[in-house]
Amino acid sequence: MENLPKTTDSATRLPQTGSSSNLTTLACTDNGLPARGYQTGFGNEFQSEAVPGALPVGRNSPQKPPYGLYAEQLSGTAFTAPRHANRRSWLYRIRPSVVHGSFVSYRQAALHHDFERHPTPEQLRWDPMPYPALPTDFVDGLFTMGGNGGPEAGFGLAIHVYAATADMQARFFYDADGELLIVPQEGRLKLDTEFGVLEVEPEQIAVIPRGVRFRVLLPDGHARGYVCENFGQLLKLPDLGPIGANGLANPRDFETPQASYEDREGEFELIAKFQGALWRAPIDHSPLDVVAWHGNYAPYRYDLRRFNTIGSISFDHPDPSIFLVLHSPSDTPGVSNLDFVIFGPRILYMQDTFRPPWFHRNVASEFMGLIRGVYDAKAEGFVPGGASLHNGMSGHGPDAETFRRASEADLSKPDIIRDTMAFMFESRFVIRPTRQALESPFRQPDYLHCWRGLRKHFRLPG
Repeated sequence: MENLPKTTDSATRLPQTGSSSNLTTLACTDNGLPARGYQTGFGNEFQSEAVPGALPVGRNSPQKPPYGLYAEQLSGTAFTAPRHANRRSWLYRIRPSVVHGSFVSYRQAALHHDFERHPTPEQLRWDPMPYPALPTDFVDGLFTMGGNGGPEAGFGLAIHVYAATADMQARFFYDADGELLIVPQEGRLKLDTEFGVLEVEPEQIAVIPRGVRFRVLLPDGHARGYVCENFGQLLKLPDLGPIGANGLANPRDFETPQASYEDREGEFELIAKFQGALWRAPIDHSPLDVVAWHGNYAPYRYDLRRFNTIGSISFDHPDPSIFLVLHSPSDTPGVSNLDFVIFGPRILYMQDTFRPPWFHRNVASEFMGLIRGVYDAKAEGFVPGGASLHNGMSGHGPDAETFRRASEADLSKPDIIRDTMAFMFESRFVIRPTRQALESPFRQPDYLHCWRGLRKHFRLPG
C-alpha cells in the first residue's frame, strides 16, 4: 500500500440548537463517528439526525436547510421505478459530494474484472488467501476471484476476497459499479459510512449500497473475508411462498445505522470504483459529513446466527433454496442474478435419507466459502477462509469419506450440526475465474482427489 498523506483533524460538532424534533439523535464527539445505535427492519423508510432539528420537516429540499447544510439525494434506482422497488435517500451534509479534486487512474492490480473468456468446467478449490507481509488496507487487500456480467451490462457479479492488516487512514472508498455484500471470516470490521457506523464480526454480514462512501477500520488489527459485488438488481429478501409468513431471515433482524458525522479537514483521497477500474481524487475534507438523512437506500448489517432454518421432518432434503438469505432477482421470474445462501447450525432427523448434501449438477454456478467450523459435505480440505467454485453442470457433492460415514450412520439418532457457518454465492450465469485465481499459490491443485475413493458398489441380485 502506498504511503498516505497526513491529515489535520479538526473535527467539531455542529451547534446544538433547540428543536421540536422527536427523532433519535446521536451527537458526534470531537474525534469522529461514535454512533452505535441501529434502526431495525429491511428496506424501511428510516430517518435519523445526529443534531436535533437537522432534518427538514415537510419537504426534502428547502431553500435553506437547517444549520447551513446542503440537501443531496442519493438514488439507488431509477426515479420512475415502481414505488415498492424505488430506493433513494436524502442526505443533509456539510459539503455536497461534488467537492473534490480531479480523478486519475489508480492501479490495484489484484482488483479487476478480467474474467476468463474460456473458463474451465473443472471443479476448483482454494486455501485461505495469506495475509500480506506489508501493511495493507481493505481496498488494497481486495483480490478478485471471478465473476460474470459487469457494470456496463447491468447484471452479474464479481467475487473478491480480502486480507487486510491496516486501517484506511486518510482515504475513503465508494463503488459506482454495484452494491457490496461483505462477509467477514476473521477479524472485525468497523465501517464508517455516510449514513453512520456499522460494526460487523464473523458470522455477520454488511451490505454497502452502490455509491455510498465509507472507510474500513480493523479493531483487531487484521481481517480476512469475502466480498460479492452485485451489478444487478438490488438485494432483497426472498418471497416465502408455502413457508408462510415467518422463517428464514426475518426483516426485524436487519439493522441500519443511526446518523453520525465527521467534520474534518485535511489532505485525504477518495477512491472510486467505476466501470471495473479504480480512480483516485484528492479531497480536502472527510466525505462522512452527513448530519441527518432519511430514506430507504442505506447500508445495513445482519447476523447470520439469527437465520431461522427450515428443514424436513420426514424424509429427503428440500432444495437448498430453503437456506436463501438475500437474492438479486433477474428479468426471469424465479431465477436470480445472485443468491446468497448459508449453511449454519441445524438438526437433521430425516429417515431413510442420505443426510449430507447430495451429489448434484445444477444449471446455476456456485462459489462457496467457509466462515468457521466444518462443512458437512466435506470431511477435510475445505477450511475456514477457503473457497470452492462449481460452475454450471459440473458435478459436485460429498467427498468419499463423508459419503462413507453418512451411508453407514445410525438414522435413529439426529445429526446435530453445531459450530459451523458456510455460505454460497450462486448465479444463473457461469462464474468465470480470473487468471490470478487459477494461478494463485493458494489454489488446491489436487481438489479432485477428494472424490477418488468413491468406488463402484453396483451388484445384481443372485
